[in-house]
Amino acid sequence: MRESRSSGRRPSLRRLVSVAVPVLGLAVAGLAAAPVAGASTATAAPAAHHTSHAAQNAKALTAPARQAVHSTGKAGEKVPTQRLCATAEPGHASCLALRRTDIKQHLASALAAAAAAPSGLSPANLHDAYKLPSTGGSGMTVALVDAYNDPNAESDLATYRSTYGLSSCTKANGCFKQVSQTGSTTNLPTNDSGWAGEEALDIDMVSAACPNCHIILVEANSASIADLGTAENEAVALGAQAVSNSYGGGEDSSDTSSDAAYYDHPGVAITVSAGDSAYGAEYPATSQYVTAVGGTALNSASNSRGWSESVWHTNSTEGTGSGCSAYDPKPSWQTDSGCSKRMEADVSAVADPATGVAVYDTYGGSGWAVYGGTSASSPLIAGVYALAGNPGGSDYPAKYPYAHTSNLFDVTSGNNGSCSTSYFCTARTGYDGPTGWGTPNGTAAFTAGSSSGNTVNVTAPGNQSTTTGGSVSLQIHATDSAGAALTYSAAGLPTGLSINSTTGLISGTASTAGTYQVTVTAKDSTGASGSTSFTWTVGTSQGCSTQQLLANPGFESGNTGWNASSGVITTQSGEPAHSGSYKAWLDGYGTSHTDNVSQSVTIPAGCSAELTFYLHIDTNESTSGAAYDKLTVTAGSKTLATYSNLNANSGYSKRSFDVSSLAGQTVTLKFNGVEDSSLYTSFVVDDTALTTS
Repeated sequence: MRESRSSGRRPSLRRLVSVAVPVLGLAVAGLAAAPVAGASTATAAPAAHHTSHAAQNAKALTAPARQAVHSTGKAGEKVPTQRLCATAEPGHASCLALRRTDIKQHLASALAAAAAAPSGLSPANLHDAYKLPSTGGSGMTVALVDAYNDPNAESDLATYRSTYGLSSCTKANGCFKQVSQTGSTTNLPTNDSGWAGEEALDIDMVSAACPNCHIILVEANSASIADLGTAENEAVALGAQAVSNSYGGGEDSSDTSSDAAYYDHPGVAITVSAGDSAYGAEYPATSQYVTAVGGTALNSASNSRGWSESVWHTNSTEGTGSGCSAYDPKPSWQTDSGCSKRMEADVSAVADPATGVAVYDTYGGSGWAVYGGTSASSPLIAGVYALAGNPGGSDYPAKYPYAHTSNLFDVTSGNNGSCSTSYFCTARTGYDGPTGWGTPNGTAAFTAGSSSGNTVNVTAPGNQSTTTGGSVSLQIHATDSAGAALTYSAAGLPTGLSINSTTGLISGTASTAGTYQVTVTAKDSTGASGSTSFTWTVGTSQGCSTQQLLANPGFESGNTGWNASSGVITTQSGEPAHSGSYKAWLDGYGTSHTDNVSQSVTIPAGCSAELTFYLHIDTNESTSGAAYDKLTVTAGSKTLATYSNLNANSGYSKRSFDVSSLAGQTVTLKFNGVEDSSLYTSFVVDDTALTTS
C-alpha cells in the first residue's frame, strides 16, 4: 500500500503562492543614500482640515490649467516595467506595483527647473475621468496597509501634493500618520526600497482621489499574511473608514481562517488589489468581506465622457487578475451564476502602466515616475469610498456597487487571458470578472443607499436552458424597498427573446443556438437599481434519449478516454476495484502529492443529466478535526463536491450529482486529489457514469 510510515504530523505552514516576479535590482543612478528611520515625537491628535484647505483642493482639481493629460501610452501597449516587490515566500504576499522603466525619473527640483509637468495621470485627470466631486472627504480617514518602512513617505507626499496644488498633509497638521502594525509612531519596521515605492503609490492615489481625507500609513513588520493582517486590524482600530491593501498571492485552504482573523470588519470599506499577473484569482482579493478591485487601461477620448476604458491586459503574465475562488464562499450580494464561490472582482479603476499615473518616490526611486498595477486601483477606490461618506455600521461596503450598477462606467471591451467560462476573463455588458460592475461614475455606487434611500433586489432565476424554436416565458421578480415601480432591462439575451420593461417578463422564441451570459437590471425612478446575472443555454432542437456519455467509464480499458496522472488508472493491489480489475487510485503516498484524472464530455442541450461514481476513501490521517488531504470533483468551472480524510469509509459508496444545468455545453469532468506532506489518504474512484434522459 502506498503510505507514509511517519508516526506523527508536523504542523503545515500556511501556503500563499505569490505572483512570480523577478527579484529587483533597485540601484538607481543618482539615488541619494536612504536615511534610516529614526525616532520622532508622538503625533498630535488629528485636526480637521481648515476650510481654506478644502477650497484650495477644490480649486486645484478644477483649474483648467491642470486638466491637461500627460499621456504615456495606449491601452494594452507593451511598455517596459519593473515589479517593485520580489517573489514572496510561502505565507507571504507581494506588493502589486509596477514602475515604468522607459520614462526617465526626475527629482522635483530638476522638473521645476525645466518648467515641465510630471508624466502620467494627475489628480485632476482622475477626478475628471471618474466624475469625482472636488469637495468631500473632510473628517474621513483612509488607511494604507503595507509592509516595511518608507522613511521618505511624508516628504515625498508633500512634493506630490504641492506639485498638483493640493493642501499640505503632514504629521504636524494631523492629516498624515505613519505607524507600525502595533500603532507605534517611533518603532517602525526596517526600510525596504521595493515596498517604499508601493507606499508612495498608495498615499499618492488616496491623495488624488480624496485630497481632504486624513491618511494613515500602517507598516507591517514583514510581508507575511499574519503581519499584514495584524496591520489591517490596527488600521481599523485607529478609526479608518476605508482601508486599502495593494498586495496578494495565491489562494489556499486557510484563507477563510484569515478572513475571520483579519478582514471581517463590518462598517469599514476594505479594498484589495485583484493582482497583476493576468487571469487567475488571488487572496485576499477573494475574501468574502472585501471589495476586490480590478484594473483597466484609461485613455482620453473624444466621446461624451472624454475617456475610454478597457480591460488591462499586456500579455499572458501582465494584466489585471480575476477568477472564481476555490475556497471563499460567495457573499450574498454577488449574483453571477457561473461561479459557485466568491468571484473576483467587484469594481475596477486604472492600472495599466501604459496609461499609468504619476507618483513621486525618492527612497525606492529617484523622483517622479509613471506607475501602474492594481496597486493603483485599490487605493483609488478606497479614496472614492471615503468621498462617498461613512459606511453603514453593520454593512460590508463591498455590496454597495451591486445595488448601484447604473452609477458605474461599464467596461465592455478586452480580456485578461483565456478561460472556460467567458465572463471570468472577458469584459461584457454588465458584470464580468476583470472589471466587476465597472469603474466609478461619481460616488453614488459607493454609498449605502441611493439619494432616496431606496434599494432594489432582483431575485436570481438560476441558469436557463432551452432549444431552438422553443417558446420561452420567464418572469423576473424584483422588489423596491420603498415599493416604487420598477423598469426592467436585459443585456445578452438569446436571439429572439426580449424583456417587457414594465412587467419583467422575458418571452419569445429562441432562434440561435449558443451559450448566452444574461444580465437583468431593475431600476426605480430615483436611480436605485439592482441586477442579477445568469447563463442561458440554447441548444439545437433534438430529442433526449437515455444514454451514458463517458468513454471507458469503469477504467477497464486503461487510460482510454481519460487524461490521468502517471499510475492513477491501475490494477495495482492494495486498494480493490469496485468492479472489474481497474480503478482510478489518486494519492496515497503520504507525501506532498497531486493526482488527477479527467475527461471532456458534451452534454446535449435540453437534456437532464446525472453524474454518478463510486468512491472509497482510505486514510491514515485522523477522521475528525482538520481536512489535510482533499479530493475535488468538478465539471467545467462548477465544483460538484470536495472530500477529504474526514470522509474515510470502509467500502465504496455511490455519489450522484444533477448536472442538467450544464446541458448544451462541453465540460471537463475532473477528479483532483491533493495530499499534504505526511500520512497517506487514498481516494479510489470507479464505475463512473454520466447519464442523460
